[in-house]
Amino acid sequence: MITPLKIGDSYTISKKITEEDVVKFAEVTGDNNPLHLDADYASKSMFGGRIAHGMISAGIISGALGTGMPGIGTTYLGQELSFCKPVKIGDTLTVSLTVDEILHKKKFDIAKIKTLCTNEVGETVVNGIATVIPPQ
Repeated sequence: MITPLKIGDSYTISKKITEEDVVKFAEVTGDNNPLHLDADYASKSMFGGRIAHGMISAGIISGALGTGMPGIGTTYLGQELSFCKPVKIGDTLTVSLTVDEILHKKKFDIAKIKTLCTNEVGETVVNGIATVIPPQ
């Protein structure tokens, strides 16, 4: 039995971003931007070194929604994202989800969930709002 979501429900998960994560993401998506893959090129950028793809952080948010809260069977409808700081290889990201709003429809509910991604020193790297249909 699935427990219905309530406003204020929360979930947190952490993941360290590895070299392998960045290389595999580039392979899967075709995003071979040298900011992510070429240390020499990236060292001359405003970041001073390689950074992870921003969408890796978004992918961790997606994983937290689909397997943590609301959990298996969740249907993603949309995601607003703001990329606030770069993520470097070796950073440990913590994704925090908080149910902000629940809209009751005839056949299902729609949940608005605050999505926050911070690095190991507590800086916000990504934030936004996910819109999902929770499992029933």
